[in-house]
Amino acid sequence: MNTQRYLKGALVAAAMLFANSATAQEKPAEIRIGITTYTSGAASVFGVPARAAAEMLAENLNARGGIEGVPVKISFIDEGAGLETVLTEYRRQVEDVGADIMFGSVSSGVCNKIAPLAEDLEVINFMWDCGTQRILEDDDYDYVFRTQANATQETLAPLAYLLKYKPDFKTIAVVNQDYAFGRDSWEIFLTALKTQRPDVEVVAELFPAFGAADFSAEVSRLQALKPDVILSMSWGGDLDTFVRQAQQRGLFEQSTFIFGLGESSVERLGATLPEGVIIGGRGDHYFRHPEQINNPDFVKFNEDFKAKTGSYPIYSVYHMVQAFAALEAVYAKAIAENGGEWPEKDQIAEAMNGLEFQGFGRPLVVREDNQAIEAQLIGVTTSSSEFPFKVLKDIAIYDGADLIAPVGENSIEWISQFEAGKLAEINPTTFD
Repeated sequence: MNTQRYLKGALVAAAMLFANSATAQEKPAEIRIGITTYTSGAASVFGVPARAAAEMLAENLNARGGIEGVPVKISFIDEGAGLETVLTEYRRQVEDVGADIMFGSVSSGVCNKIAPLAEDLEVINFMWDCGTQRILEDDDYDYVFRTQANATQETLAPLAYLLKYKPDFKTIAVVNQDYAFGRDSWEIFLTALKTQRPDVEVVAELFPAFGAADFSAEVSRLQALKPDVILSMSWGGDLDTFVRQAQQRGLFEQSTFIFGLGESSVERLGATLPEGVIIGGRGDHYFRHPEQINNPDFVKFNEDFKAKTGSYPIYSVYHMVQAFAALEAVYAKAIAENGGEWPEKDQIAEAMNGLEFQGFGRPLVVREDNQAIEAQLIGVTTSSSEFPFKVLKDIAIYDGADLIAPVGENSIEWISQFEAGKLAEINPTTFD
C-alpha cells in the first residue's frame, strides 16, 4: 500500500514537473533587437545620433549584466535606403535573424507600413520615434507600441505656448514636409487653431517634398505674404536647409517662427538660428532639461555622448533612451508577473499595458491603446556665452495628459470640440 502511494505521488510530481517545464520559458542566450533609423540621406543628421545612442545604451546595459543576466544584441536597418528595402530588411531581421524586439521607426511614413508588418510577423515593435497619431487611432495592434508622444501632443504644445505667451498674431503660414507627419501635424494644429482663434487667417500652406534642397520658392512667397507667424513641424536636414535659406533672405526679421521639432537642429545651425524662435523638444527633451540638469546619470550620459560623437544629445537620442528604458521595464514587469520565470512574447506584450518607465525626462506611461503619454518642453532661443549656438529660455513643460485625445477617440474629432481658451488656460511648469 505504501509502495503504491509512493509511486502515485511520484507520477503526480513528474507530471507537474513536465507541465511546468512545458510552460516555463528558458532564458535565451541573448535578446536580439533590430533598429530602424536613418544612417544616410538628409535625415541622417537625426538618425546617426540615435544609432550612436543605441550603441552606448546596449553596451552600458550589457556591462550591468543585461536583462536578468541576458545580454542584448542590436543591429540596424538604414531608413535612408528606401521604403521597400527597409521592409525587406525588417522582415529578414525577424524571420531569418530571429529578432526578439524591433525598434521602428523614425519616419511616420515608414511606421505606417511597419506597424501592420510587425503585427503580421507577430514581433513586438516599439515605435521609438515616429509621430503620426493615425497608426494607433485607426487600427488596433497586439504587438505595436509607441514609447513616446504622438503628433497630437507634439503639435498642440507649441500652439498652446504661442497662444499663452505670444497671442498677438492675426496671420499664419505653414511650411511642412510633404509626408504623413507633415500633413497630420498641420491638420492637428489648424483644427485646434480654428477653435481657439477663429479670427486668425491662414495665408499659405506650403508642403515642399521630403528631402528638398531648395526652398527659394517658399521663402519668396512668405516674404511677399509677411505672415505674423510661420510654423514648421519639419525636422532633420530639411529644417536645417530651410532655416539657412530663410535667414539669408531676412525672413526671420519679419515673422515669428515656431519650429515644433526644432530642438534637434539648434546645435547644428549655430549662429544661423536667430533669437526669439519658439522651439519644441518633441517630448520634454533637452540637454539642459531644467528638471534633469542636476541628475548625475543625465549629466554623465550627456558627457559620454558628447565625447563619443562631438555633439550634445538631441531628442532622437533621448527617444532611444526611452525605448531602452521601456525595454528594461517591460521585461522586469513581465518576469515579475510570470513568477520570476522568463516570459514568453505574448506575456511581454501584455506587460506593456500600463507600463511605467522613465528616460531622461518626466516619467511615461503606456495606455491601453499602446500609446505612451509624454510631457512636452517648449522654449525660446537666446544667445549664450557658454555655447556657440542658441540655447532655450522661458521654458515651459506641459503635462502630456492635457494634450492627448482619450483612449478610443479620434484626435481631430476630439480637438474640433475644444472650447475657446482651452489651450491658453493650460498651466505648464515654467522656468526662466
